[in-house]
Formats: sequence, C-alpha cells, structure tokens
Amino acid sequence: MRWLVPVYVINHHALNSMNKWFLLVLAVLLPLPTLAQSTQQIVIGQIDSLTSKILREKRKLWVHLPDSYRQEASAKRRYPVVYLLDGDSHFPSLVGMIHQLSTVNGNTICPEMIVVGIPNTNRLRDLTPTPGGSMIPSAADSTRIKNSGGGEKFTAFIEGELIPHIDSLYPTEPYKVFIGHSLGGLLVINTLIHHPNLFNAYVAIDPSMWWADQKLLTTAKQVIASQNYAGKALFVGIANTMEPEMDTLRVQADTSGATKHIRSILALDRLLKANGQTGLRYQGKYYGLDDHSSVPLIAEYDALHFIFASYRFKLTDQDYEEDNTGLADKLTIHFKAATRQLGYPVKPPESMVNELGSYMVSQKKFKKAESLFKLNVATYPASFKAYDSYGDYFVAKKDTVSAIANFQKSLSLKETSATRKKVVALQASGSPGPSPADKPKK
Repeated sequence: MRWLVPVYVINHHALNSMNKWFLLVLAVLLPLPTLAQSTQQIVIGQIDSLTSKILREKRKLWVHLPDSYRQEASAKRRYPVVYLLDGDSHFPSLVGMIHQLSTVNGNTICPEMIVVGIPNTNRLRDLTPTPGGSMIPSAADSTRIKNSGGGEKFTAFIEGELIPHIDSLYPTEPYKVFIGHSLGGLLVINTLIHHPNLFNAYVAIDPSMWWADQKLLTTAKQVIASQNYAGKALFVGIANTMEPEMDTLRVQADTSGATKHIRSILALDRLLKANGQTGLRYQGKYYGLDDHSSVPLIAEYDALHFIFASYRFKLTDQDYEEDNTGLADKLTIHFKAATRQLGYPVKPPESMVNELGSYMVSQKKFKKAESLFKLNVATYPASFKAYDSYGDYFVAKKDTVSAIANFQKSLSLKETSATRKKVVALQASGSPGPSPADKPKK
C-alpha cells in the first residue's frame, strides 16, 4: 500500500499554541489521505459500489468478508457488520484488528465481522449534520459553511440505500456497529441522538463536538436524558489535544479556542455518565499518550473489547480436566447470555469448539470431546468441517460405521480430497459401511 497524497513532517516542538490548534483544525476539516491497494498484495477486501439516488452520485465501498465465509461459504454463516466512516483511511487497520481479535490464536474478543468502509467524496458535506465553520472564525468559513451540513442526507443514504444494499448481497446478522473519527465521530453522535435505532453500537473517536459552535452538544443536553437507549452501546475515545501544562480537569476551566475541541468532548462525556437512566451502555476513555491523529487505532481496540464484553469466552484449567460434558454446557450457557445482551443469535465459534474437541480426543477425554463435536454439528449443520471432525472422533473410538457416516455427511456438504481419502481407507480396511438407512450420529 502507498500514500496517494504527500505527507509533511512537522517539528511539533517548535509549534506554539495557535499552530497546534491550526493543525487540529486541518486534521478535522481536510480530506484524509487514501490508500491504494496493489493487486499483488494479500487481499483483505473487495471494492463494491452503489449509485445513490439520495446523494446523486456513485459511491465506492470497501468490503471485508471474514476468512470463514471465504473459505466455507457453504456453511451459510452470517456475521455482524461494522460500518466505518473515512473508510479509505481506517479500513486496513480495523480489518486486521478484527481478524486478530476474532480468530488468531483462538481469540474470542469479538466475533468475526463484515467490515464496510465508506470512502469519502465530499467529507465536509457528508460528515457534518449542520452547516458550520472553524472553532475560531476565519475568512474561509463562508466557503466551509456553504459546503457543509449534509450529514442528515448522508445518514438517509446509509439507512435507505447502503444498509439494504449490504444486506441484500452479503450474509449479515442484524447487529450493526457504526464507527467514526473526528467529523465522523460527530456524525456518529448525531446518529445516536436522532436515529438511535439505526445501529446497535456506536463508536465516536475524538468527535468534533465543537462544530457549529457546539450545536450538537447543546442538542444532546436537551434530549439525551429523556431518550431510551436500552440495548444500545456507545464508546467515546478522547485524545490528548492539550498543551503540556494542561490536564483534563484544568482544561475545563479554560475558555480559549485552542481547547474548545477537547472541552466539548469532555462535556459530552460528563453528560453521558450523568444519565445512566437512559439504558445506554456507555464507556468514555481518555488517551493521554495519543493525539487526534493517532487515537483511532487504540480507541477501536478498546471499543471492540467494550462492545463485545459478553462475547469473550475464557477457559480455565478445570475446563480441561474431568472427562464430562461440562465444557460444552459452559459454552452453551455463555453464548446464550451473549445473545441476550447483543440481541442476535450469537454462536460458539466453530473453529474454537473444533480445536477443543480435537485436543480432548488427543487426551482421550472422549465424553468431553463428543459433547463438543455434538455441539458443533448442532450449531453449524451446514459445515462440512464439523462433520469431518466428528468423524475423526469416531475413528479414535474405533467406531468405523459412525465415522464413515459422518465423513459421508461432510462430503455431501462439500467434496474434499482429504475426507474422501478417509472414507476410502476405512472401507478398504474391511469394516462395513453404513446402510442407506444409517444416519450420522449427532
């Protein structure tokens, strides 16, 4: 990947307070750099497009589908969806993070998810809910005001065209996460306030709550206390955009334009924490070591932990010990609880359950292994891998008839040379295969 716009190196130690404010405004208002992806590199997504009648333009989309979908499309699995503003800047890092936290080394921090990155065409127009200018008025403000304030129309595009488009083409669950940084974070908060049921979880990273003389912040103070946000989650990441002598307490007494950005976010944070009666599951976090530009990565990481706190499954030493069905029962109970909190059917990750079952076979804990494989075939009845692994269990138990039956069920879902070789080897061993009436054990 390469940058398509020049990157300028700035000596931050030489900047005075006004210059730091100026750079923050530039980071908020100017279009973000875009990334180009070489076709010879590892592919993490695909380019889709949608012609919008609402916006009267064609919009490109960057779409990531989880590995399990691309490798096992026949399993008919469905996934939550992340809608990511400024997708041309944050898509690669968020995709990599979700992959790491959902699959690598057995991680269950969050589920595998579809990621829809929304690249910009007119960032200032689309991400600002009302017309506005800079924190300190300038000669350029008249142009900014003229070109801003299209956020509600952009939200109508997301609700009426983008989400239906994604749902029609990809295997989506009804659970949706909305992530935005800076002006994107402003639009996320606007959506939470005015369209709270559009998404299940909201992530606003260093949102530009100062926009239009804090108009959205004023609205939030008027309406949030009376809203019902039951079942919704919000994470707000707050960057350190203050001078070294400032802290989050002292800055609240400051009145200069240079601190208006962080003061506005801290005011939003106080408002949200003071209104727990709304049912909103909320967390705000301050990042003292990160500025406006560096905060998205770490804030997204923490947001995924927060939103999917009920999803993570933790194993203990006891889970590996007695040869019983306790681990399968624990998995079932855990993901039923996650289903209740997240509001969609949350299933135990197939790969994790499969690996646990195989490990228990290697330890000759056959009751525990069988209960895990039974759980997998019941949860993923269209997965060839689930039946193939269950067949391996019966091979270890020397139950050839049941092994062949499960291998053949796997082959009926997807023909693979490895599974076919297992069937041929078992049949050649002289053991009888299943009769037509036989069914694989579940």
